Amino acid sequence: MDQNIFNINRRNFIKGATASMVLSSFGAYGFELMHRNRPWRVGLIGTGWYGKSDLFRLMQVTQVNVVSICDVDNKLLSEAAALISQRQQSKKMPRMYRDYRKMLAEKDLDIVIIGTPDHWHALQTIEALKSGAHVYVQKPISTDVVEGEAMVAAARKYNRIVQVGTQRKSTPHLIEAKKNIVDAGLLGKVSHVEMSCYYHMRANDNPPLQQVPEYLDYEMWTGPAPLRPYDGLPHRRWWRTFMEYGNGIMGDMCVHMLDTVRWMLALDWPKRISSTGGIYVQKEGKSNIADTQTAIFEFEDLNCVWQHRTWGTPADPEYPWSFKLYGEKGTLMGSTMKYDFIPHGDGEKIHKDVVYEKEKYPEDLTEKDIELNAAPATRLHMLDFLAAIDQNSLPIADIREGHISSASCILANLSMATGRPLVYNPNKIIVVNDEEATALLQREYRAPWKHPHPKDFL
Repeated sequence: MDQNIFNINRRNFIKGATASMVLSSFGAYGFELMHRNRPWRVGLIGTGWYGKSDLFRLMQVTQVNVVSICDVDNKLLSEAAALISQRQQSKKMPRMYRDYRKMLAEKDLDIVIIGTPDHWHALQTIEALKSGAHVYVQKPISTDVVEGEAMVAAARKYNRIVQVGTQRKSTPHLIEAKKNIVDAGLLGKVSHVEMSCYYHMRANDNPPLQQVPEYLDYEMWTGPAPLRPYDGLPHRRWWRTFMEYGNGIMGDMCVHMLDTVRWMLALDWPKRISSTGGIYVQKEGKSNIADTQTAIFEFEDLNCVWQHRTWGTPADPEYPWSFKLYGEKGTLMGSTMKYDFIPHGDGEKIHKDVVYEKEKYPEDLTEKDIELNAAPATRLHMLDFLAAIDQNSLPIADIREGHISSASCILANLSMATGRPLVYNPNKIIVVNDEEATALLQREYRAPWKHPHPKDFL
């Protein structure tokens, strides 16, 4: 790189809104990550809303050549290819595939981003790892516990980095809260945690059965999941309302907050998980995910309690999707938008709002459906991912950490279904003293898809 260009780029880098966060996390090495000489060869599987969003955040922080993209929806695929060509420095259109296996068979990718629905995460992650690529996969990493165990085993066997899209760990104001409040001891001992989501995000419609449009390969979209009668495009919101493809609000929203709490408090697997709930209010639609659920994740001298309702008003309107850490010296409340520390006694309250980067990344303002509050976090998350690849180290949201958080939420759903608390043994991959629950750790796959198992990667 020309030295003058290097110096100009370096000055621009240092002026960035979260540059101090990058510098504190990576030092001057952060600049090298963002301005490398050889572009990363990248592929995207799942070109819908968040797949594109993750890819565009990666393209904003480093040199990228988007080689190939894959989707079972021809409309989404061609729209994504056009947008990518506009953003690529080369202006080239990526290769387009309908079958991810054909894309990965080329074995020409450094990084694969997986933005498909949850029921595809395991098979696509494992196939990408086999192809030699590093993987960025959205949360939750799996739809059942055994899938997650297999993904961890595959990542270790093929010595590839897998970063999970639990980007709260890379959210600037929450990084600050962990450092300056939790790690600094302002909370004292934390012995109770409350986590919640009160968003009205559960689709509850009754669309009629329809003809599958020619541009959608619905058979391939369904893959290993049960084949539901087609009643409209499943993209974005509709698929999340069915347990066939995911794990409800628990798997979608609790996983973020539980993962954040585990990171802040250095927690591993819960000792025991229990949950109750069901469809109590919104019974008129096709949705089969719980509209009301409570779960307790038990750790040593600590219970982490989750509550969601997709109806009614939030318990705390200021923190409708959040975590609250209750310590002997004070309380920390956190969300994607802010945090508040309230000390016991006469200490000083601390408040911090989310960091935006609208001036440094003006293209964010015109990107359809972008989550502006999450964009800086995802950019930092991508840089952490790249640093882990470069240094062959574990990223902050390593696949094992993503698995623990995902599986814990899955186990909460299994507890709700069985009506009893569950104790999971990850070494034996069993629910202790519970053969019925152990059998539920692995879903049945639709033929001809084969369910992965960690023993496949011994």
